[in-house]
Amino acid sequence: MPQIVVENLVKTFRVAERDPGMLGAIRGVVRRRYREVRALDSVSFTIEPGELVGYIGPNGAGKSTTVKVLSGILVPDSGRCEVLGRTPWRQRREHVRGIGVVFGQRTQLWWDLPVIESFELLRDIYRVAQGDYATRRDEVVSLLTLEPLLDTPVRQLSLGQRMRCDLAAALLHSPALLFLDEPTIGLDAVAKLAVRDFIQRLNRERGVTVILTTHDLDEIEALCSRVMVIGSGSILFDGTVQGLRDQATTERRLTVDLADADDTIDDAAATIVSHDGRRVQLSFSPEETSTPDLISRIVAKHDVHDLFVESPPIEEIIARLYGQDYK
Repeated sequence: MPQIVVENLVKTFRVAERDPGMLGAIRGVVRRRYREVRALDSVSFTIEPGELVGYIGPNGAGKSTTVKVLSGILVPDSGRCEVLGRTPWRQRREHVRGIGVVFGQRTQLWWDLPVIESFELLRDIYRVAQGDYATRRDEVVSLLTLEPLLDTPVRQLSLGQRMRCDLAAALLHSPALLFLDEPTIGLDAVAKLAVRDFIQRLNRERGVTVILTTHDLDEIEALCSRVMVIGSGSILFDGTVQGLRDQATTERRLTVDLADADDTIDDAAATIVSHDGRRVQLSFSPEETSTPDLISRIVAKHDVHDLFVESPPIEEIIARLYGQDYK
């Protein structure tokens, strides 16, 4: 049975508009002008227990709006939404006990309090029994290596440290669902890897269902068994990362390291994407020419040190999908 059911969800915002300059500001006071922005346009999907779903799209596509509706912060204009059998905005107290939410650009911790005191306040808010709280606190503190940070005021933490503490805070009441909205934004490579590893272990070992919105497509490929792409408020794709690649293009890339930097490759079945020193990257369609045939022709004509075949970067594939949507 799905943990999340979304059917034909619609959410529209009114955005004030005014002309530039002082005259435009005066006109805006006298006569306000608005335009409507449809953040969600008949969005539908279901999510099963234990899934780790990547939810991606450009800025303004509707990712954060979806998370806010699912977590009960926003009320949609129309449509059906059930999370753990509840309507989030109608049964907010019961609903928040079963979910954890982390917004990468906001914190649920108290700015001037030590981390451990914020944890204690959240225990009281969620009414977690002291014994259960101590067990969960010790577990997440150990997994996220937070022991040295517990007595530090939140305002003195680095962004990476604060994000790890926010992740721990979202899990103190042992939620079945975790919504992560840009959880690694602004983090350095080391902090990103630590957060990524924690999310993966949480999903794999404890069966927590995770919805992850991010612009970091490396995270999507590393973590998610399923990806949903949203653009202009509508779901453009819902499936696996490989399925996304297959839908957007059948193109493959052949990268060849030549022995001679002055050498070049000329094959009717392939197009040169880049030529940097000895390395040449070719684009070709496996439907028109087989990979072994192309490699055989190149090796027969050129002195090759190394070569490998891969799909185009997922960033390119996503960009093409958005381009199809906005044409």
